[in-house]
Amino acid sequence: MPEQPVPQQSVHEQAAPQQAAPQQSVPRQSTTATSARPRARRPVARGVGAAVAAVSIAVAAFGSVTSAAAGGDPTRSVTLVAPAAAGGGWDGVARSMQQAQRANGIVNSVQVVNMPGAGGTIALGNVARLAGQTDTLLVGGTGLLAAEIQFGSAVTHDDITPLAVTVEEYDVIVVPADSPYETLDDLVSAWRERPGSVPWTGGGSFDQLVVTDLAVSAGIDPKDTNYIPSDGGGEAIQALLNGTAAAASGGYPDNIDQIESGRLRALALVAAEPVEGIDIPTAVEQGHDVTLTNWREIAAPGGLDREQRAQLTDIVLDTLDTPEWADAMERYHWTERIITGDDLDAFIDEERARITALYEELGR
Repeated sequence: MPEQPVPQQSVHEQAAPQQAAPQQSVPRQSTTATSARPRARRPVARGVGAAVAAVSIAVAAFGSVTSAAAGGDPTRSVTLVAPAAAGGGWDGVARSMQQAQRANGIVNSVQVVNMPGAGGTIALGNVARLAGQTDTLLVGGTGLLAAEIQFGSAVTHDDITPLAVTVEEYDVIVVPADSPYETLDDLVSAWRERPGSVPWTGGGSFDQLVVTDLAVSAGIDPKDTNYIPSDGGGEAIQALLNGTAAAASGGYPDNIDQIESGRLRALALVAAEPVEGIDIPTAVEQGHDVTLTNWREIAAPGGLDREQRAQLTDIVLDTLDTPEWADAMERYHWTERIITGDDLDAFIDEERARITALYEELGR
């Protein structure tokens, strides 16, 4: 079927936290008995008024899209909601899926809507309101699950239908090239001796969770850590280079250029096992059980039956089989990790417990 051009909509302002209308929790259902596909491993707001305006614009744009196609056939028209401004990781997933689905006729008309705010929970609340509809998909992942906990969101993953984890991205522990810390053990030893004397930074809340996990592993009270939040990976790198921070945890894609140029020294990759194409020892190999990854998922509204969930899961899996998606994985340095069905439900429950425990370590 010929592709119909659809204008993209995006919202760039940050939004303040907003609670969605109360939702009834909808139990998730498994799609198939076999919930994972074996795949070849690939290398790897300035004020309240402005924030409210941003949310209003996002919801209005989202409503205009979904009301036109409510309850429709997802192979004809789908809206992909990225719960952050254009240009970030969730937006990259949404636009890569859009390109792959259009190019291969998986979905005829695909539109991306950016809906930032409160770590993604603004978008989560709006998608949860569409219970029973199959033509809207939400991009999420570790960060969204963490935001539910951090902001005490009234709407959670229990109110949507997770379809698949698609990829994961790894953090890397880095220091400036002229740092006295040559190894992860050097850094941890100095940090353990005087926790407040080693200022850390990172590009977002996920990065702080990784630092917290490393502190716990090293026997350091995370509340004693001097952590300097940065607004994105670029700002975190600048804090390292200008001496504001001594160490950072950040996404490998954000840091690879600085590592390869010799401006930053990579001490550890935060992954469960060595990753093909990344010549950095893992924290696990160096005696620290730190494996929290930035996984990305696709979810739908709640209230779907088994057949609806299976159809949408198949659309996602078909998208992951396209050359366009393979190109995106290489471009963004993603590693494929596919989890669906009952395994996905169990995985999200485990990750929720894990992230909750880390926030408790931070005293939140």
